[in-house]
Amino acid sequence: MDVSQLPLNALRAFEASARLCSFTRAGLELRVSQTAISHQVKALEDLLDLTLFERLPRGVALTDEGQALLPVLTDAFQRMSAALSRFEDGNFRDVLTIGVVGTFATGWLLSRLDGFSGRHPHIDLRLKTNNNRADMMADGLDCFIRFGDGAWHGTNAVHLMDAPLAPACTPEIAQGLTAPEDLLHQPLLRSYRVDEWARWFQSVSLTPPRARGWMFDSSLTMAEAAAQGAGIALLPISMFEKDLLTGRLVQPFDRSVQTGSYWLTWLKSREENASMEKFRLWLLETLGEETGRAPA
Repeated sequence: MDVSQLPLNALRAFEASARLCSFTRAGLELRVSQTAISHQVKALEDLLDLTLFERLPRGVALTDEGQALLPVLTDAFQRMSAALSRFEDGNFRDVLTIGVVGTFATGWLLSRLDGFSGRHPHIDLRLKTNNNRADMMADGLDCFIRFGDGAWHGTNAVHLMDAPLAPACTPEIAQGLTAPEDLLHQPLLRSYRVDEWARWFQSVSLTPPRARGWMFDSSLTMAEAAAQGAGIALLPISMFEKDLLTGRLVQPFDRSVQTGSYWLTWLKSREENASMEKFRLWLLETLGEETGRAPA
């Protein structure tokens, strides 16, 4: 069927009714009566020669055909809304969607983003935080700030900053730690990168203990567990300056180990557009000003 023959209002009525599981709630959302919604949905069913809803004594339920149509329409309406929002207030706003590993977002980026927005007010920056794993294409990311070695297949990577890992724990636990050997008998909180503690113990000339303790997919969650006394976390310590300054966490030993860095990445199949370039240059300039390093 030619989609140009399908009435937009009827499609919108169906999508809202299916998403909300109610003609009444769909009417409230679209600011029309429940009767109007019901008529529009029935007209769409007649045009398609399909039954999209089962009418029940108390509400409606999607048929298999309705279930198949709903995600397609929801995605289409969301895309239209996102595109139209770029023209608010009579000005075109470029949308830049950035994925950011949560630790970097809270430990460095968020407190500085006003600087980017002030310089580029017509770029609508949208952040998606994650635990360092994301599908840039499937998640609709223009670029992705992540932790690792910079070697990701099919990906451009610009080095942002090193992130050495160091033990951190509560002040109470730290009082019982006088030498690195003391950590051998403590609960060690671990990330999914299983070699990190082993590399830290090797850096202080100790045989790594058998892996035990809780495992986390986020340094933020692991740090919170450490702050609540669950054990000792191995953290990118520069991202937790606030916790160190307030005393929620302390660093019992100066020794740290380098296992990775933070990188700005984007797909090689995706040409860097003007907004991506502006964000990259702002990141490098801001980091350069703080570290005295010349922007790459």
